[in-house]
Amino acid sequence: MGTTADIYDERGEELASCETQFRSLGGRQEFEGVIETVHVRNDSVLVKEALATPGEGRVLVVDGEGSLESALMGDVLARSASENGWSGVIVNGAVRDSERLGGVELGVKALGTNPRRSHQHGTGTRGQAVIFGGVVFEHGGYVYADADGILVRRP
Repeated sequence: MGTTADIYDERGEELASCETQFRSLGGRQEFEGVIETVHVRNDSVLVKEALATPGEGRVLVVDGEGSLESALMGDVLARSASENGWSGVIVNGAVRDSERLGGVELGVKALGTNPRRSHQHGTGTRGQAVIFGGVVFEHGGYVYADADGILVRRP
């Protein structure tokens, strides 16, 4: 992949740089892929459904509205994502099982952690653009992520 710094130096303004500072928690520090989106608030049903599908190297971008009230993903969903071929998951919210996430071959970025489970109501949307960190993450766009941050190329 190359570092996000090198990618930005090569492509410049065709990329947007996410201003939000995320923690890297997965077993893969660098990841990239086509964007799939989910927008939820303290409800992980749509996250689970998305990660149960063939990932084909995609990255699931979860806009949890920055809530740290409950975790939107843990080690069980991360293992499911890895087994289904997802490259990574970016969560604008909390995850849990942080120690175990490091043992899963999956890129995971999140704002923080919370051991509390999320609701299981199935509320939210999937496949629509989400916005955080000054960046529009569009379904079908492309994302690069590493220890330095997140870059988004438009579709």
